[in-house]
Amino acid sequence: MKTPFPLIFALWGAGLGAAAQYGKVSVVFDALPDIFPGAGAALGFVVSLVGLVGIVFGVVAGLVVARVRYRRALIGALWVGAGMSAFQALLPSLPLLLASRVIEGASHLAIVVAAPTLIAQLSAPRDRGLTLSLWGTFFGVAFAVLSLLGRPLVAAWGVPALFLAHSAYMAGFAVFLSARLKRLPPEAPQPLLNLGQILRDHGTIYRSPHLSAPAAGWLFYTFCFVSILTVLPPYLVPELRNMILAAMPIVSIAVSMTLGVWLLRHVPAVRVVELGFAGSVLCLVWLWTVPGAPLACLALAAALGLIQGASFAAVPQLNDGAAAQAQANGAMAQMGNLGNTLGTPVIAAVLLGFGYAGMPVVAGIACLGGLFAHLILGRLRKQT
Repeated sequence: MKTPFPLIFALWGAGLGAAAQYGKVSVVFDALPDIFPGAGAALGFVVSLVGLVGIVFGVVAGLVVARVRYRRALIGALWVGAGMSAFQALLPSLPLLLASRVIEGASHLAIVVAAPTLIAQLSAPRDRGLTLSLWGTFFGVAFAVLSLLGRPLVAAWGVPALFLAHSAYMAGFAVFLSARLKRLPPEAPQPLLNLGQILRDHGTIYRSPHLSAPAAGWLFYTFCFVSILTVLPPYLVPELRNMILAAMPIVSIAVSMTLGVWLLRHVPAVRVVELGFAGSVLCLVWLWTVPGAPLACLALAAALGLIQGASFAAVPQLNDGAAAQAQANGAMAQMGNLGNTLGTPVIAAVLLGFGYAGMPVVAGIACLGGLFAHLILGRLRKQT
């Protein structure tokens, strides 16, 4: 089997569009009060609704995508995303904008479940570490591109221009993938989807040490990564602050795509994730003893980078078949959104109560939680 790398890159490009469903609002958030005067705290929901949809319906997305089929779900979600961005470019009233963000959240979920499942199925086994590590970079790359290109576009042409550009991007990938992406071979018939079946499938996924393992680690990773980048800046040396904040995501991606890919060719993905969590704990001890140390920040980003790609690579290693992989990816989407949602408020509250010293302690406990979760689930897999 030969990996179709142009198609893999196209699926990754679709993932960039999904990440931009978050990022396009984040990078223009400071402009929204002028568009919606008097909205106040309600504007926060313009950003968070996509994540809230993921928390509630992450696993459901995996179940639905497996029944709808992966190609159809992905292309349909890209068209829905394009339509919602085009609608948002009209700058509708806030209630309509929030409604469009809920629909966009469903589109986002379908993409982040279907695309990595398709990548795993289309990749040769020897290349899965590389292709799924590439997939794991989609959020960081999308936010970097939006920061570099999105804000200048808004400054020149206004917020609608960014939404229209995103709409065109999503539509372009929908057209391209419609022509190039073939259907996966059908698997065993899936049971009818109803509330009872959804609850049973949640239980099946989170009881399984195979299906739930990538999501368990991903919860702790997302809890740490976004929150640390958010709350760390005031504790960095002012003259190095911007450089360190820009370098940390780049270092994380670089390590994932180099050392991470090399390790994945030699050891199981779960072991790479465990190594990343253990390294992160050591780096957080370093940050606790030497507050704001630039090298410690970069070392922490490097350790977290090992978790990033290997977590996605663990999905096909632990689960055979596209349907099981879609379930695992759905659980990852659910736990990732939960970690992103909880991480920053929890660590910010710890900073208020205990000062800087509390941040590396809580983040270190979270990384230990990710390490022990994988160790415990690994022992359960051996027993079964």
